[in-house]
Amino acid sequence: MLAMLRGQLRFAVDFLRHRLLRLALLFVGLLLPLWGFAELADDVGEHEPFPFDEPILRFAESLHGDVLDRAFVFISGAGYAYGVVPFDILLILALAFRQRLREGLFAGIAIIGSALLNLSTKQIFARDRPSLWASIAPETTYSFPSGHAMGSATLAWVLLLLTWHTRWRWPVAVAVSTFAVSVAFSRIYLGVHYPSDILAGWAAASVWVVSVYLLVFRNGARPLRTGKARTAS
Repeated sequence: MLAMLRGQLRFAVDFLRHRLLRLALLFVGLLLPLWGFAELADDVGEHEPFPFDEPILRFAESLHGDVLDRAFVFISGAGYAYGVVPFDILLILALAFRQRLREGLFAGIAIIGSALLNLSTKQIFARDRPSLWASIAPETTYSFPSGHAMGSATLAWVLLLLTWHTRWRWPVAVAVSTFAVSVAFSRIYLGVHYPSDILAGWAAASVWVVSVYLLVFRNGARPLRTGKARTAS
């Protein structure tokens, strides 16, 4: 009996030791953001205001000045049409060119799927943009969730997960986190998104990208291992 218990305990410890990273990813990157998005979406669907939205927007408005205006217009552009989108395309093409087919499949599904998910979710919730002041970079589409926040967070998650098992993981983590936060704040500064839109975009990106990662890199497969991943099976 004691030997059987020792064997079961050894199996449990070994199981957790080899799968701790995936379990942490499942909880931090999937379950918590899924709960967060559900909470945000529920209140948006019922047209309930968030107590933190207007104070943060008013704080951002108080920072306005010519230098920051130009800086955040640039960062906002880099967070989508002039930065994230071209980089997304180049990343997928580079992975395909280097015969990293599984990595390319992961990046392609995560990035394209995230964009489609954002467009469809905006139509479902049809939340109007903030109107506290006249923005210097106005938007006409719906607000929830933020496409810039979701797109930059999607790219951040993709790069982080691709490089996590390499020596570049911490430099990449710092770089992509800084970029995603900068893009997100630029949207608040410009008055075109509520902070709750940003949180929803981050949460949706996390849920989607981590789900795709766990699907593509299953059974112990890891990205960017030594040698080329020539098949996606």
